[in-house]
Amino acid sequence: MEDVSRNDIRTLLKTFGIQADEEIMRHLFSTRQPGTLHLRLTLDDLTDYGDTPPGAPLHVEVFGDVRR
Repeated sequence: MEDVSRNDIRTLLKTFGIQADEEIMRHLFSTRQPGTLHLRLTLDDLTDYGDTPPGAPLHVEVFGDVRR
């Protein structure tokens, strides 16, 4: 199970990375504003756990800057 889970995670992250890269570049070209772009990337678990949600929901935030 661990290998299957890791492969699924890597596939999601790779897809997200490619799409995020394309959208950030598109945004940079369309705004043409000087200065740094300040970004927050967020990961949240959207699973419907019904009446038994996890004690600590999955939530990850990464902050960073993209220089122009």
